Amino acid sequence: QLAYWRKQLGDDHAALQFPVDHPRSSSGSYRAALHDFVLPPALVAHLQRQSLERGTTLFMALLTGFQVLLYRYTGHSDIRVGVPIANRHRVEIENLVGFFVNTQVLRNCMDGRMPLGAILDQTREAALGAQTYQDLPFEQLVEALQPERSLNQNPLFQVMFNHLREDYRALEQLPGLTIEKYELGEQGAPFELTLDTLERPDGRIDARFTYAAELFEADTIKRLGEHYLQVLEQLAGHPDRCAGDITLLSIAQWQQLKDWGVNEKRYDNSEPVHRLIERQAVVRPDATALIFGNTELSYAQLNERANRLAHQLIALGVRPENRVGIAVERSIEMVVGLLATLKAGGAYVPLDPDYPRERLNHMVSDSAVELLLTQSHIRERIPQVAGCQVVDLDTLDLSDWPQSNPDVNLHGEHLAYIIYTSGSTGKPKGVGVAHGPLSMHVQSIGKRYGMTPDDRELQFASINFDGAHERWLVPLAFGAALMPRDNDLWSADRTVVEISRHRITIACFTPGYLQQLAEFTGSTGRNLPIRSYTVGGEAMSRSSFDFVQETLHPPRIINGYGPTETVITPLIFKAYPGTQFDAGYLPIGSPVGDRTAYIVDAEMNLVPQGVAGELYLGGTGLARGYLNRPGLTAERFVADPFDDNGGRLYRTGDLVRWRADGQVEYLGRLDHQIKIRGFRIELGEIETQLLLQSQIREAVVMAKEGPGGARLVAYVSCHAGHTVDSAELRGALAATLPDYMIPAAIVVLENLPLNANGKVDRKQLPEPEF
Repeated sequence: QLAYWRKQLGDDHAALQFPVDHPRSSSGSYRAALHDFVLPPALVAHLQRQSLERGTTLFMALLTGFQVLLYRYTGHSDIRVGVPIANRHRVEIENLVGFFVNTQVLRNCMDGRMPLGAILDQTREAALGAQTYQDLPFEQLVEALQPERSLNQNPLFQVMFNHLREDYRALEQLPGLTIEKYELGEQGAPFELTLDTLERPDGRIDARFTYAAELFEADTIKRLGEHYLQVLEQLAGHPDRCAGDITLLSIAQWQQLKDWGVNEKRYDNSEPVHRLIERQAVVRPDATALIFGNTELSYAQLNERANRLAHQLIALGVRPENRVGIAVERSIEMVVGLLATLKAGGAYVPLDPDYPRERLNHMVSDSAVELLLTQSHIRERIPQVAGCQVVDLDTLDLSDWPQSNPDVNLHGEHLAYIIYTSGSTGKPKGVGVAHGPLSMHVQSIGKRYGMTPDDRELQFASINFDGAHERWLVPLAFGAALMPRDNDLWSADRTVVEISRHRITIACFTPGYLQQLAEFTGSTGRNLPIRSYTVGGEAMSRSSFDFVQETLHPPRIINGYGPTETVITPLIFKAYPGTQFDAGYLPIGSPVGDRTAYIVDAEMNLVPQGVAGELYLGGTGLARGYLNRPGLTAERFVADPFDDNGGRLYRTGDLVRWRADGQVEYLGRLDHQIKIRGFRIELGEIETQLLLQSQIREAVVMAKEGPGGARLVAYVSCHAGHTVDSAELRGALAATLPDYMIPAAIVVLENLPLNANGKVDRKQLPEPEF
């Protein structure tokens, strides 16, 4: 008996993570709630006919439908369901009074390409095998298999299915005996989810979901019941249809997801963003546009300086599609250089002077920079390719160039900028963004923010981070004042002083920095002139959000989400005083501007509300693709199956789900790509550089929560006869990687732990000491 179950269930007993509406408790103790529904008679008849044709039973068909439903909701290919069995197959105990019920685990392995009929056949084999080997008590099976135990989850299975035949006609014929239903009142939920089906004497089948009331909303379970019927309809009528091709959503549910994810707003013939800034210079020429240190420029002054530089760039040969590198420290020249490049028709390429020379060399050569804007004191730190002209902005005399706006003819597909992000091959990859998507985004995000000429924005992020380009362009396009911070790394007290001194109304920080600000100011931070904080660059945890809300009482917090490939922040979420959520992270919101957001499973099916899936983003707010990487572009930018006009979608790799209010909730990454300090990082790039070190044999990099937020941890093992000095290893990495990609902790192991598949078992890696 035990040998059969060992073979049947295998060695890996992963828990079924069914999506819940509210967090699971540590105790696993919940109240039971009920949802009753009836299988239509026609469906029951079709299922019975199908079962007869395939040599199965109605129980097997109903169980198969439940298992397929669990597969579609979880994406797990290994589905295990607990099924009670009467355990009275021996003649000698048939008439004994007592409780002999045993619980069996019926397993079904499937994928999206498997026909429903084949899955039903597997259910039959599993059910027949379980009947044959039903004597082993469940408790002994658990003891023998030794699955990982948890106080809040049942071992070996987490959901239950029970099919009963109910026939009281014989009892009703006994004289003086009446039979009536007796409700037991409020009960505890033995499992998070149980499906009971009841076969009546007249052939009717009633179904009931018993569920944990603290985990699920009633509407979620009602929807689950509707989708169960959809699966059964497909099983009964189309057994050759694959599990991944079943349409779960009703027309109304599909329309709801479309209403949430597809913005109808269109920005046709969008002007380039610099034209919007030029218009502000006409409307409010004397209004403050730029603040840096003790210097302020009006809109007229900023526009004139950018115009003079733009005319010189044009004279130097800058044309649409030409790449202009900009390697400058934070300064007025930085903003003027960015704006002038756009006016000249070129595409700017931010180059951080503090990056390792090898990384900068790749960026300059890969982007084919034809002209470099820099400053005289950092010129030598920037690699230059043959034929590249260099302009030192700090020593440049522009007095002879015109103040007028250059007349450069641009269309929406011309390139505006190239931002380099971490690449899994060990080298960063360039993402090209055109004027049309950029202008659409700047206009729509400004309106969502409610930007006005009365606003003053503190621009905090490095221009090597794509979020910085939203936050310098939007204020200027809407007539507000922009104040970039200087080259110093501001402490919280310096930030508070500058916000108060310059009457800043909008500021964007990483979640970790905003928390530091709240910790420093305490309740006095409520007196700051800020009307809206923006967080971005990485996910904001619930605990961090709650602390900031309780401490600062901010009028509004905006959570900006988006990969570089989707033009900065394609989704935002607005939180106000009193906003609460019970998920792990602040929601990432809803689409901005001319965009679409779809949450799909592995088969590109739209997933129901509340079910986890991968976020795909489309509309006009997409980058061109990866510079010089057509294969990777084709892999990540795919055809939009929901668009009849041949649109594209970008695969974000983020695991998300729709909330009941139409906001997207972030759950985590599907791969090992992360964000640290606002910069997206491919952990594979760091691993590649580690493995290039002569003494390193194995390397894995992970993100772990440390002081102040997520930190990089490298786990390494050495070749025989070699040792690792952490400081020296960090120094070697610093020659090729920027500082934000240097691991905060390096853990040296004799060997990295492996799982049965020979892959590194990340769960077994020890916790680091920061």
